[in-house]
Amino acid sequence: MKRSEINEAIKDMEALALKNGFQLPPFCNWTPEEWLDKNHEFDEIRDNMLGWDITDYGLGDFKRVGFALITIRNGNQNNPKYKKTYAEKLIMLKEGQTSPMHFHWKKSEDIINRGGGTLIIHLYNDKGDGSFDDTEVLVNSDGRSYFVAPGTGVELKPGESITLWPHQYHDFEVKKGTGDVLIGEVSMCNDDNTDNRFYEPIGRFPEIQEDEAPYRLLCNEYPLA
Repeated sequence: MKRSEINEAIKDMEALALKNGFQLPPFCNWTPEEWLDKNHEFDEIRDNMLGWDITDYGLGDFKRVGFALITIRNGNQNNPKYKKTYAEKLIMLKEGQTSPMHFHWKKSEDIINRGGGTLIIHLYNDKGDGSFDDTEVLVNSDGRSYFVAPGTGVELKPGESITLWPHQYHDFEVKKGTGDVLIGEVSMCNDDNTDNRFYEPIGRFPEIQEDEAPYRLLCNEYPLA
């Protein structure tokens, strides 16, 4: 991705969050220069990769595949220093974008439509070998439990949510004509390095072309204390 694309995505997400009344934590507003003064008091942000995360999954087509994301809070199963057993994220998915089909080996998560358009999540069970199963998929959504055919697109309007379980394949897209979506995620601890299983092998963090100065640093770019 170009740095200019990343900067634009961050500014767009800031505007969408503001439009929907979601206040971002202070560290999301720090400039690269302000990060140079942050000492070990802020190691939790560095160690648990809190903050901005913009990805095109290494496919080079951000307008079609990718999203902008903020990890607001997160524990760390690999570091006993951090005791949180949960995580929270905020995601912007623009109309026309998708997030590829994947599941998590360990993490269960609630996906919440925080505002904007209608979110569509297609569901499959993992057969156990990474392929799609042909069995019906359990849907747990706002206190209701029911089953749908594999591949069904479950629609979430603002305020609605769904629980996604380990080994439950899912992707994200926006219903055409409804506008960009602000998505919340409340989950077990997040580990993007070991817990994601994509249906088709793809990257996770982008290669960046530095065509302009960074507006905000991404969660894997923070300077050491």
